[in-house]
Amino acid sequence: MRIYLLIAAIAGGVTWLVTPLIRHVAIEIGAVGEVRARDVHTIPTPRMGGLAMLIGFTVATVFASKTMFLSGLFTGNYQMWVILAGGIMISLLGMADDLWDLDWMLKLAGQLLISVFVAWGGLQIISLPFGGSLITASPSLSMAITAFLIVASINAVNFVDGLDGLASGIVAIGGIAFAIYSYIIARYSPSYASLATLIDVMMVGICVGFILHNWHPAKLFMGDSGSMLLGYLITCASIVMTGRLDPASIHPSIYLPVFMPILLPILVLFLPVLDMCLAIVRRLAKGQSPMHPDRMHLHHRMLRIGHSVRGAVTILWGWAALIAFGSLMILFFRARYVLIGMAVAVVVLTVATMYPYLKHRIPEMQAESRAMEATREGAQHAAMPSGKTGSSKDSGKLAIEAEPDQQQGRSIDRNADRDAGQSVESGK
Repeated sequence: MRIYLLIAAIAGGVTWLVTPLIRHVAIEIGAVGEVRARDVHTIPTPRMGGLAMLIGFTVATVFASKTMFLSGLFTGNYQMWVILAGGIMISLLGMADDLWDLDWMLKLAGQLLISVFVAWGGLQIISLPFGGSLITASPSLSMAITAFLIVASINAVNFVDGLDGLASGIVAIGGIAFAIYSYIIARYSPSYASLATLIDVMMVGICVGFILHNWHPAKLFMGDSGSMLLGYLITCASIVMTGRLDPASIHPSIYLPVFMPILLPILVLFLPVLDMCLAIVRRLAKGQSPMHPDRMHLHHRMLRIGHSVRGAVTILWGWAALIAFGSLMILFFRARYVLIGMAVAVVVLTVATMYPYLKHRIPEMQAESRAMEATREGAQHAAMPSGKTGSSKDSGKLAIEAEPDQQQGRSIDRNADRDAGQSVESGK
């Protein structure tokens, strides 16, 4: 484990050191992102930070190949060098997009060609889950599935890269979960050395090293050269870890989680994949291109309901950690306990996510309730004078009707007094 931590520190340290230099180069060559309608930042900021991440990953790879514990992964096996070559090509494609803003179809074609090259070089999903066991896929099917997963992950991370530190943080969280997962699996193999774990720790290192410069307010953006590299690396690590598993060599206690070679990248990249799927459906429903930019991504919605940039990033990190580590906890705890813990975490994160909206919405609802109450009372007061007028009219009518009776009564009283007076005089 200590050698992996050392490799991660080297990757992160080199990335952190060269990022200011890359920022200067980006400014000199004009790789500065102009403020667009969909952007959150308000001032032009240099891009092309992915080049610093690529340099950190390359230096860490070369160092790892010289260590005694990990050198066996490079001896007689060119898979890591193929992955590094693919990473260099995908970063160069991203740099071209950072500089010249390539057409989305051209960029997608380049991603597909690089993915096919990497699959042809040996990075393939060989085993597929079917009928309660793992079966071997044909070479053409393996290449197609591998290329599809790489392209999908590249664009998923690219879609979610909209706030300072968001994409690199989500990938780092997924990389940590993957590193722990692959390290546990490697303990049941003859050698503890694991290529998947090596890729994961180097990826986490370059993410952490870059976040130190990319935290809001960012001094440099990773650009497509960085987001595409991260999506590529995390998928390569997952394919290396799960693509060539032998069920006979896996301990029964971890066989079930291992039995998901295709779902693992989706679980770790759940938020980016969800955001990408929603964006594609939303744009196609409007008759737009799937790559048409807008301000309806998940991070845009978080800002719209009242979160700050740092608050939105932190909460989205929390959701990513819940999904990534929730599946990992099944290895150590019973499923029902994991589900209970995840349910509690979901409630907490939901409250944190909706808090700014509720904070403003609840007073608005109270004000609306008071306004409705005031309107109701006003209507009641408006109805009271008309009721009093009717009562006066009725009273007047009764008084008029009562006057003949009263006059008749007074006549009767006067007659009675006259008769009484006559009686008195007669008595005298």
